[in-house]
Amino acid sequence: MKQSSYKLTKIIGCILFFLAMGSFGLQMGYLFIHARFQIEYIDNRLFYIINIFCVICLLLAVLALIRLTKHFKLIGSGIVVVFITVQVVMLIASNQEIRNITSISPDLKHVLSIKEKLATGDAIYYRSYYGILARPKEKLPLNAIGEFKVKWLANDVAAVTYKAVDNTIQQYIGTYGDRGSGGSYYNVGPEIQGIWQSNNMEVLSDTEGITVTENAISELFEWENIHQFGTLAVVLKKNNEAVWTISLNENFEIDSANAGPPVGSISLYKATLENNQPNTLHYKDSK
Repeated sequence: MKQSSYKLTKIIGCILFFLAMGSFGLQMGYLFIHARFQIEYIDNRLFYIINIFCVICLLLAVLALIRLTKHFKLIGSGIVVVFITVQVVMLIASNQEIRNITSISPDLKHVLSIKEKLATGDAIYYRSYYGILARPKEKLPLNAIGEFKVKWLANDVAAVTYKAVDNTIQQYIGTYGDRGSGGSYYNVGPEIQGIWQSNNMEVLSDTEGITVTENAISELFEWENIHQFGTLAVVLKKNNEAVWTISLNENFEIDSANAGPPVGSISLYKATLENNQPNTLHYKDSK
């Protein structure tokens, strides 16, 4: 082996060894904070994937850094294969207990995480921290049947649509921030007071509630049927079933000092399990 190739192999081996040790340290740290602070991986499958990554890096590092006989190489490779097989079996078993619904925002800054316990049907929304870690925040109000449909309405607003056990369509909204300086709180309904329009859609927010007009057909949602999520979105319900979600787009601004009309746009998203896109509406006038 040439000297340059030998050095390159050793460098790669060292990098792989540090990756293996870093993965091992990450797993040890995770087990500690999980037991003490109820922190979990954003997706349970990550635990087994990191284990597999760690042992593969360790094997390749040993092969690159240490000269082993063919006999020991076969033994080491066999042990790794058995370990990976066990991890895959455990991953499959975990999937049969908990279904992970994970979605990354378009700008890669936020992760929506919902974990559904298949035995009970309970679906828990997790708040993400530091990318891959999360803590349980709240249980979705109604258990789901079937699949969850996730749609990002903005980089920090994710709409989750699902069919509940009572055969109603429900929406849960994950929000990650606000539209102010970081400490502001928007009550979405009053903040969008006035008329908003697109080509064939109109939203009117006034003292009676929020009226949505689609293809000249209007429907009023009174305030008791309007449920806010975070500071960025509301779900409009009829007969305890989600019908629409309204969210503030990233260009939405309120000039509270001058009490002027809002700047920017909102999104109107229909609650359906079919494939659909949000409608962008712009402010037209006060009522």
